[in-house]
Amino acid sequence: MAEIIQRDGTWAFDGSTIRIAPGLHRSVPLLRQTYGEIAVPLEAVSAVCFEPERKRGRLRMRLREGADPLLQATGGRLPEAADPYRLTVDADRSGVAEYVAEEIRHALFLDQVPKEPTAGYLLPGPPVPVSVRSSDGTVSFDGTQVRIDWADTSDRVKRATGPRIIGLGDLVQVEWLPNSGYEDGFLRFVTRETMFSKLPPERDPFTLDLWGSVRRDLLTALVAAAVTHRLPHPSTRTGEAYAVPDRPQTPVPGPCGQAGLCGPAGPCADHDVLLRRLRELGELRRDGVLTDDEFALAKAAVLKGFG
Repeated sequence: MAEIIQRDGTWAFDGSTIRIAPGLHRSVPLLRQTYGEIAVPLEAVSAVCFEPERKRGRLRMRLREGADPLLQATGGRLPEAADPYRLTVDADRSGVAEYVAEEIRHALFLDQVPKEPTAGYLLPGPPVPVSVRSSDGTVSFDGTQVRIDWADTSDRVKRATGPRIIGLGDLVQVEWLPNSGYEDGFLRFVTRETMFSKLPPERDPFTLDLWGSVRRDLLTALVAAAVTHRLPHPSTRTGEAYAVPDRPQTPVPGPCGQAGLCGPAGPCADHDVLLRRLRELGELRRDGVLTDDEFALAKAAVLKGFG
């Protein structure tokens, strides 16, 4: 067993798996603390190294492309401190860190682990259900559908469309950019209907605009990773989008006894709410807040939510 325990976290290698646990110190980013322990199989590792410095060094691990849904969803955009595959090491423990790195490299050589991209995810990603409250609203994923409930501070275009519910079968991919504090980020759920949408994040009813607490908004990466893990693997990607097979939608019988005719809130769709939201969107277009294209997309989102 090769192990190193630091304030920033713990790495333990037993010959086949590297277990990475975040430290409990307040300096450890909330994202890593929330994600918890990660078990990385040796076959998912591409390389590992220790970078010594005068006061503190860094133990780094690079995974094979396509092995981890978190890295796939975030696209290398995680801030360095929030990277779970990086460990800050005190100078007096640099010898232990180098030993751990050497043991992993030795195992990679003996097992002849390839460096090519993987054909499937080798890590499970965040468990579901997962829910995160961000600056723009609360996003939840239960393994089958995404739900977005807008905050009071969300753009009124989004609030007019109501809660957004997106079935996994409708999703093509997830796009994520962190809020850096200097520039807003976003979490966008791309569907077949919105693939070519050019709406800005603050008005797109399928996108969370991340502009508030950087620490908390980073947690949306966990939702992005959980959804990404359940979409087709990037090795199956063709062209500009994932080849997502059509999935039959099973109508859910409502209280009227007829499948597909009843909504969850009552025996029939709440037409008053629908008309009010359409009227609000019409007023936004009339006031010049929405362009014709933006109005059409927002209207489609509202109608689909009541379909």
